[in-house]
Amino acid sequence: MIYLNENQTAQLISHELAYVAVKEALVAATSSETTLFPVVNASGSQADSMFSLKSACTSNLVGWKTGTYWPENHSRNMPCHASTVFLLSPDTGELVAAVAASKVNAYRTAAADAVAVDYLARKDASVLSVFGTGHQAEYEVLAISAVRHISRVIVVGRNKSNTEHFVRRLERHGVLAEAGTARFACEHADVIVTATTAKEPLFVADWVKAGTHISAMGADKIGKQELPVALYQYAKLYCDHEPQSLVIGEFQHTQDASITEIGKAIASESAGRESVNDITVFDSSGIAVQDLFVAAKLIELSQK
Repeated sequence: MIYLNENQTAQLISHELAYVAVKEALVAATSSETTLFPVVNASGSQADSMFSLKSACTSNLVGWKTGTYWPENHSRNMPCHASTVFLLSPDTGELVAAVAASKVNAYRTAAADAVAVDYLARKDASVLSVFGTGHQAEYEVLAISAVRHISRVIVVGRNKSNTEHFVRRLERHGVLAEAGTARFACEHADVIVTATTAKEPLFVADWVKAGTHISAMGADKIGKQELPVALYQYAKLYCDHEPQSLVIGEFQHTQDASITEIGKAIASESAGRESVNDITVFDSSGIAVQDLFVAAKLIELSQK
């Protein structure tokens, strides 16, 4: 059995590898040969701890990703979040690989955002507004910067100190960044990314200007919400996997909306952006096939 530990995968992963793997995975998710199973959310005995299992089967990959959150790890100087991907033999069901993927998961999540921006945002999009100042938000900015020339990043955070710290982190990466209000960020953005744990809209729909692309990255559980429902009346809506998006993703808050799985737009089976004035929305609830494809590429790279 193949085992890649966290140190190995952290050295192997890159935004480029994650982009290629996730793009392929999003297309595969629309294939009749792929099955994505309902997400299982559970908890441990520690207060507020949780873990989830996301599983999938494709023509040549079978397995699941388990993600954990153990909040008391912070007091032990250990990461609170962790991810591990398990691959089975499609022929025998034997466990063939275990891939520690905590850092990888941040790249994988950001890669879905980058793919969506690449296929749905205007080609001249240059101003990026980010809601959220946590660990994941930084990866989102860097992944998007690899597919668009980002001239300016506007950061919206709840805590002034955390927001200023995040702005400085981005500047150390050579990204021109500033703090801003939610309204200012929306009114000036070509691309908006939400990477929060919010349970109510972060901004007002009317603040979003024509031609904006929005990637909602935070909703992965019932009750989470980052976007105003009023936006869906005139925006073009995309997601990674519609059945999952409607249950635990951002679009759990929609009613009878027309939603396109982005894999179909990537494969030119469905329309993407058709006008510079389109407002496009991508909901990333995070699907298992992304984890399987990334893990497979890491294994391949480790054996070269």
